Amino acid sequence: MPCEAEVHELNLYRIKTAFIGLKRLATLPEEDKQACIDAYKFFQRMQAGEKTETEDETKAVADYYKVLNNMLSIFDLEKLYIPPLLNDSEGLYANQLLCEQAVLKELSLEAPENSHLLDMGCGRGRIAHYFATLTGGQVSGYNIDPNQVENAIDWAAECAMTDRLHFKVGDHHKPLEYESGAFDGCFSFQAVWPFFKKEELDAHAREMYRVLKPGARYSCSEYLLSPYFDWNNEEHVALHRAFLPTLAATQSMYPADVCAALERAGFKILISAPSKSEAWPLCEQKRNLIFMGRRVVRGLEAIRVLPPWVEESLDLLQTGGQAWTDAEKAKIADLNWRIVAERQ
Repeated sequence: MPCEAEVHELNLYRIKTAFIGLKRLATLPEEDKQACIDAYKFFQRMQAGEKTETEDETKAVADYYKVLNNMLSIFDLEKLYIPPLLNDSEGLYANQLLCEQAVLKELSLEAPENSHLLDMGCGRGRIAHYFATLTGGQVSGYNIDPNQVENAIDWAAECAMTDRLHFKVGDHHKPLEYESGAFDGCFSFQAVWPFFKKEELDAHAREMYRVLKPGARYSCSEYLLSPYFDWNNEEHVALHRAFLPTLAATQSMYPADVCAALERAGFKILISAPSKSEAWPLCEQKRNLIFMGRRVVRGLEAIRVLPPWVEESLDLLQTGGQAWTDAEKAKIADLNWRIVAERQ
């Protein structure tokens, strides 16, 4: 348990982060706001059956996350993922740390202090920072959103860890800009598999294999459909249509499809299993917080500090959040499916 001083410092950090998020939302260029709205509508059209190209999907994800990362940082979701509820006496942040510790443990590093890990879809670099703190080694990360990468670089500098934390803009759908055999392990948190069509899985799996050293592992906590999801079940499909845009995801894969691609690339699958606990109780906590926060947002909109679209976006998040809760309770999808794969 953190001591009183650590809790106080964490609360100050949260207040500062929320204030910065509000400020950035209030000062976003008009084109960025419109691009975010267009991206969400794009995701909805995808769910309605519109055929889309990967390049357009990637652009929509980048446009959406450019705004979403600031919006969710207000509600203590800076890491942009909901972990499983591993300790029901703790909140979101503490359960994130427990989830991250479990993923790191599965990498089974022989010499953590000399390790160099790859964070695929690193966001603002907070998980990379935590892993580097725990191991004493280095972590590199890439993300599609330049805004988040800039934030990650600034955070590394603020923490005096620029010698051990390295971030760049990168795209899952392109060859990874790292040397072959560069990493002692790689990991991801709800940041990789929701953005690939089935026929695209192999290319990324091969890139992961290429940049890892022999014997290195990939470990993740990722959104995937459960084996119980049935595309012929109208209720399943309706829930999926409602929650997927909220996740800012473009695709939904089964674990078997991801694992098959990893095996074809040369990995040995050590674990493919559901999350150790459900995420929906934490989703509900955040939905309730967002509901209360909308009152503040309305006040800021009234005095023209925030534009009206912010509340509309929060409403969409709440609606999609309820659909996710229903889907997870029905055990047809999992926010934190666990895969551990070892490079042969």
